[in-house]
Amino acid sequence: MTFPLFRKYPNNASFFRLDSAEEFLELKIMGSRYSLISIKAKILPDRNYIADMIAMENDHWIASSEEEFERALNECRQNRKELL
Repeated sequence: MTFPLFRKYPNNASFFRLDSAEEFLELKIMGSRYSLISIKAKILPDRNYIADMIAMENDHWIASSEEEFERALNECRQNRKELL
């Protein structure tokens, strides 16, 4: 498997860039605001969450692309306020 992998929620509310089996970046869109969260798995539930994203378990995530992730991030930076 080659990283990064890209996933998103079917409703386009969150986009994910999986950098490894233990680390990912989430772009979460909430109305006129957004947040960019970096997660490093330190406990088993976090590792399982990432494994589920990689496998796209239970239709919670769908495949995305680097272009789609970057387009969403750029749109947020231009048109939304970042939550700190």
